[in-house]
Amino acid sequence: MKPITVAMLLLLALTVVPVLSQHDIAPVNDLPNPYQPGVRNWATHSDGRAWGSTAGIDIGPKGEIWAIDRCGVNSCEGSNLATVHQIDPATGKVTRSIGAGLFAFPHGLHVDRDGNIWVTDGQASKDGTKGHQVLKLSPDGKVLMRLGKAGQKGGGPDMFDEPCDVITAPNGDIFVSDGHFGQQATATPATASRIVKFTREGKFIKEFGRWGAAPGELKTPHAMIIDSRGRLIVADRGNMRIQIYDLDGKLLDSWPQFSRVSGLFIGPNETLYAIDSESTANNHKGWKKGVRIGSVKDGKVMSFVPGHQTENPDGAAGEGIAVDAKGTIYAAENTLRGITRYVRK
Repeated sequence: MKPITVAMLLLLALTVVPVLSQHDIAPVNDLPNPYQPGVRNWATHSDGRAWGSTAGIDIGPKGEIWAIDRCGVNSCEGSNLATVHQIDPATGKVTRSIGAGLFAFPHGLHVDRDGNIWVTDGQASKDGTKGHQVLKLSPDGKVLMRLGKAGQKGGGPDMFDEPCDVITAPNGDIFVSDGHFGQQATATPATASRIVKFTREGKFIKEFGRWGAAPGELKTPHAMIIDSRGRLIVADRGNMRIQIYDLDGKLLDSWPQFSRVSGLFIGPNETLYAIDSESTANNHKGWKKGVRIGSVKDGKVMSFVPGHQTENPDGAAGEGIAVDAKGTIYAAENTLRGITRYVRK
């Protein structure tokens, strides 16, 4: 056996990703807020019906806004209402609605470079005909692709277990974050918590990540975004951190300073917007709900938009987030429901 040299130790140190935990830093709450108070229930349906719970929202290549509405409540079980809506950014009015009868529990939403809409269906319907899938839709609602088996949960290359989010890479490769249950107290090492990679045609390539709290492991990979350097940024919500991978699944970094993140968006000038909808005194002591805004280049958090004040002492904030070219924030509200719009001061 060869003796370990100083050079070998230095090489080992350079290949190990330094990982901080949420316990290593003080809560990041007391930062400037560059936004006016949010306008609740900004998006409106033409028939005046109330908007339901949502977690998915994105902005298309022409600046159009797309968002999920869980059929006026928090599920589309037994409903034939449309679930995916295009919203006029100038007025907040819904201009197009698609996806009726396709989903049981629409969750994550992504608009690709061609304007197609991808939606994860995170739970099975009672009749087993929907759920645990990812659907690709054209802007007029045509189903272009399905990943997973309807109503059936599982692992491997062709099934999902409560898929959270979906994102496409510049070359068209598809990434699905799988395993919404991972943050629950009853989750075990057998619980799904992974990233699954497919070709643009939907052919399985690989999966990476597993349930746990060690570097690279996941507990509810709730949202994803890809930056200009080709890094996959994952909201590892149950572990109160963001984890950063290359597109082959190699862990590059871990950032706890953005808190217990539910949604991610990269805006102009490589600005990272991370929305925290879940921090409470019980699960993340000292941290507040809201939007932390920083740099995707170095991970520095520069400002904080507080969540809503409610009767609950922990308040509330949205799960999904999208930001337009002017820096206007659109938050998809799960608890309070509807879309909230934040305009810069």
